[in-house]
Amino acid sequence: MAAIEETRTRVRMLEHEIDNPHSSDFPGNYVGFDDSWNHEKFVENFHIDIVRLTDTEMEFDMVGIDAALANAFRRILLAEVPTMAIEKVFMYNNTSIIQDEILAHRLGLIPIKADPRMFEYRQEGDEEGTAEDTIEFQLKVKCTKNPGADKDATDPDELYKHSKVTTEYLKWIPIGNQSEMYGEGAIRPVHDDILIAKLRPGQEMDIKMHCVKGIGKDHAKFSPVATASYRLLPEIVLTQPVTGEKADRLAQCFSPGVIEVKDINGVKQAVVAHPRRDTCSREVFRHEDLKDCVKLNRVRDHFIFSVESTGALPPETLVSEAIKILMTKSRSFKSGMEQLSAQQR
Repeated sequence: MAAIEETRTRVRMLEHEIDNPHSSDFPGNYVGFDDSWNHEKFVENFHIDIVRLTDTEMEFDMVGIDAALANAFRRILLAEVPTMAIEKVFMYNNTSIIQDEILAHRLGLIPIKADPRMFEYRQEGDEEGTAEDTIEFQLKVKCTKNPGADKDATDPDELYKHSKVTTEYLKWIPIGNQSEMYGEGAIRPVHDDILIAKLRPGQEMDIKMHCVKGIGKDHAKFSPVATASYRLLPEIVLTQPVTGEKADRLAQCFSPGVIEVKDINGVKQAVVAHPRRDTCSREVFRHEDLKDCVKLNRVRDHFIFSVESTGALPPETLVSEAIKILMTKSRSFKSGMEQLSAQQR
């Protein structure tokens, strides 16, 4: 039974292959184990633990789910949580060396600090937009010579004024009552120092932009995350004591901090300290005298998620919105199946 339990709950990493990669979320796979899904068992086993949280990054553990559900959650984060991004670019004047199409594409990728939950989706064919579905920005800049520059200067930043066009030059133009609704300066690019173009004296830009609400499934510029990934929790088991010089070499086979060498009763001995830091290198299998001393596993239902926001919304808000979308999809699917079942009766 212990061997079956390990097969059900662990993915085993061997020297040249990975064992037990299949899912166990199906009833009847293993004799003596009831793997049928029920709500009570799911609620008892499922939990989320936040490990690290900053303004733009979040690491958390999602425990008690199958890989299919974890991947569905990851894909929703990437492609279905909405944000605001520049969609329409009106070029009134662009004498820079950057072509209009390239410039429009570059503007579209600028992350915008605006809560998409406060806006509606723009109707197809609507060119003007309204206060409820559109944010307008203006970029108007002209490069000139700096009359106060030193005659021996060679740095363009000293020779010219407005030679580097960054997102700091984007000016929000409130539509309707947006300034009262959101506050002065509330809507802006996430960062002020993103370089858009470089100009030289006589070159200028006069551009109007419309931001709309969208999802990453339609275009990558609407994706709210820079990265969203997961990995299984590593589990390292020492099958026998590893002491002396072997302990030092074993520690060097793993990422720093995974294996620590401690003095136990006057003898140097290797202990597993932080298996979470393991990067799955399998370096230990290169050493004939060490490879039988450890078992490398991954806990099948323990997922370590890393989410990095583009800055439009905090990462904890993105995770919460992704969970809501997944719940809505599940309810919609359940409702559709119930209607289909009723029609077939």
